[in-house]
Amino acid sequence: MLKIDIHTHILPPEIPKFKELFGYGGFIQFKKEPGCSHCDMLDDNGKFFRRVEENCFNPDTRLKQYNEHQVQVQVLSTIPVMFSYWAKPQDGLYVAQFLNDHISSVVKSSPQRFIGLGTLPLQSPELAIKEAKRGLNELGLKGFQIGSHINEMNLSDKKLFPVYETLEELGACLLVHPWDMMGQEKMPNYWLPWLVGMPAETSLAICSMIFGGVFKQFPKLRVAFAHGGGAFPFTLGRIQHGFEARPDLCAVDCDTSPKDFIGKFFVDSLVHDKNSLEFLVKVLGKENICLGTDYPFPLGETTPGKLIQECNFDLETQKWLYHRAALNWLNVKAEYFTKT
Repeated sequence: MLKIDIHTHILPPEIPKFKELFGYGGFIQFKKEPGCSHCDMLDDNGKFFRRVEENCFNPDTRLKQYNEHQVQVQVLSTIPVMFSYWAKPQDGLYVAQFLNDHISSVVKSSPQRFIGLGTLPLQSPELAIKEAKRGLNELGLKGFQIGSHINEMNLSDKKLFPVYETLEELGACLLVHPWDMMGQEKMPNYWLPWLVGMPAETSLAICSMIFGGVFKQFPKLRVAFAHGGGAFPFTLGRIQHGFEARPDLCAVDCDTSPKDFIGKFFVDSLVHDKNSLEFLVKVLGKENICLGTDYPFPLGETTPGKLIQECNFDLETQKWLYHRAALNWLNVKAEYFTKT
């Protein structure tokens, strides 16, 4: 059965020293030890961020591992720490172009196995639109990964609407990924920003797009949210009740019921628990859930598709989760991966 993993991250094997290029810091760089297959991600002051293994930047290693898991297609996107929304707009554009060129080159090396999502300098909607057109028309990308917020802007901010309009017109898909998690200053221990902050960030993004009228104004915009939609599916009842109880607060920019938008966006299957995935299917519907693993990171699913298999879904549901929903989100046909 065709399996498409919509949530995988990749980095170039080398990252420029952006601090030297731009004259200020805050960017990520690599530190590699001779003879080691891994490398460390550091900020440009030398502070350790994360160790990444060869499968994060070597396409051949990725393909070998996915062959072992019998997953045919990976949708590639950068690591959210690379978004660089805080950078000066022109510098953010430079970073985005560098990352997008790399992902495009990886896709072209194995077009039947890889699909590319770019990144955009959303601190400048004008430059983001420019790069979106280049990414789709020149680089062959299918869409873009964006953060759950853009600096101080939630995804409901009207400044972003021209970007959404352009992406809808061009037929691009969007993957919304949590990053720069809220409340980190209150969560210094126990990896809580990733365990608590990430689900909250994803729910923030979904609710912002619902209540901000994004889905209503751009009904053809195909948006997927990482990590199973975060806290949103499990708090939908509260969100709906809040809309009904206090429309004066919730229905300011969009008077459509939150539940009416179920089926208007996608999520991935990365919820780590059989009961949670079965609940997710009941709430959002099998047609709106795509296999996603967060490969190659430890908070992801180490065996792509294993959780779906463990749920003992019927064959029809498995097909939707493994590839049909992803094909709809990407707006491609299954034959794309045999004719490319």
